[in-house]
Amino acid sequence: MGAIAIGTIVFACLFGGSMLGMFLRTRLPESHLSTDSKDLIKLAMGVLGTMAALVLALLISSAKSSYDTQRGEVIRMAADFIQLDRVLARYGPESRDARSLLRSTLITGIDEIWPNDRYKAANLDSTAARASANRFLENVQQLKPGDEYQRSLQAQALQISADLTATHSLLLEQTQGSIPMPFLVILVFWLTVIFIGFGLFAPANPTVAGALLLSSLSIATAIFLILELDRPFEGLMRISDIPLRNAVIYLGK
Repeated sequence: MGAIAIGTIVFACLFGGSMLGMFLRTRLPESHLSTDSKDLIKLAMGVLGTMAALVLALLISSAKSSYDTQRGEVIRMAADFIQLDRVLARYGPESRDARSLLRSTLITGIDEIWPNDRYKAANLDSTAARASANRFLENVQQLKPGDEYQRSLQAQALQISADLTATHSLLLEQTQGSIPMPFLVILVFWLTVIFIGFGLFAPANPTVAGALLLSSLSIATAIFLILELDRPFEGLMRISDIPLRNAVIYLGK
């Protein structure tokens, strides 16, 4: 389910909860809304509100950290491709085929994973991209260094290739997001209970209804933001493939 759909459901739960609270206020006996009852309910809402605020802050921090990490991995991959090409260039003309394969491997990967600028996580481990990467590695391994300098450059190239493979594997494992759905469901339940309490003690007038509407919308957008950050290759805030496309420009020069 997309972030917009989940955000809409959260908004409906919170605002619907506040309206339910207003409805219950007109149906409950006066003894249930006495001063002592209100004090106890407000105390319970305060405890629940504190827990919800802490969890919400934790989710925002976790999602932002996940977003920054994966964005950094994409930028690091672009830098590693450029560095790998530079190492092969220093190796000499013998590495011309390897450099050509490196460029085609990157282009194939971008076209497979970001076709028409739309990210497809399923293509992270596509057959075409894997085959192209294997051909490149075989070409580098088959280089025959003539001296210690070339042997050192070949070792560097293989190490950078290993780093690229590790980063690619990390991206592959992070495609599902880091926030468990039950965690989010429990948070929304807590928030809904709090909004029912708001409605229970709120006077029924347009100003209060508007305030509850805006509050529900604000929290729903916060949940939307969390989900967008937690799935950084999808939605409105997706990580761009521009660093990798820019790297293609420098390869082979």
